[in-house]
Amino acid sequence: MFIPLHDKVALKYIRRAAATVALIAVTIAIHAAVISGLFGSDERIDLGLGLIPSVLFGKAVIGPDITHLPALITLLTSIFIHGSVWHLAGNMLFLWVLGDNVEDAMGSFAFAAFYLLAGAGAGLTFALINPASQSPLIGASGAVSAVAVAYVLLYPRAKIVGLLFNLVPVSLSAGMIIGLWIGYQFLAAFLAADPHVGWWAHVGGIASGVLLLTAFKRREVPWLGRRIE
Repeated sequence: MFIPLHDKVALKYIRRAAATVALIAVTIAIHAAVISGLFGSDERIDLGLGLIPSVLFGKAVIGPDITHLPALITLLTSIFIHGSVWHLAGNMLFLWVLGDNVEDAMGSFAFAAFYLLAGAGAGLTFALINPASQSPLIGASGAVSAVAVAYVLLYPRAKIVGLLFNLVPVSLSAGMIIGLWIGYQFLAAFLAADPHVGWWAHVGGIASGVLLLTAFKRREVPWLGRRIE
């Protein structure tokens, strides 16, 4: 419904968002390798690197014919696997627009740690809600949800320029557009909307982002920020 294109918040503490760019580059490179068939079929990659709740909790095992990593590690590897180009593009666009300023508020190394830990927290939340699920959870949506909530807690009045309904150019405050998006994630999770979407991973990412932001942001960066014209 809303495609972000850019915001109007200048970087203050870092010259460039190296961690954000690196995370996007690595994620795109992994997706390119997957769709090229370098690692085998998409299904085998999802099972080997995706987060499977029943496997994480020892209620199921992956067959010996599929190469896979230890279940705990998939809390991280699942963040970098996407089901389609559109799935990838949506997550990376939000990370590109919002990530640089959150990285600025934390520092590059801290932001990378924040992103990975929040993504793991999102996956764990999904697994706890669906402990018997044998379907792999994949995608960076949980980690990106954490970035989005961190952004709105730091820069709620910042203007984000984008396309409303994927068509109409608008400039809206982060508090409005991200606030509505966060509300929708909780509503969809509790109403059990589209089962093919990991809504609880989004909710877990939001919760993880709120908790981790306290530890990772620079002390001098204020909560709720100043007005940004």
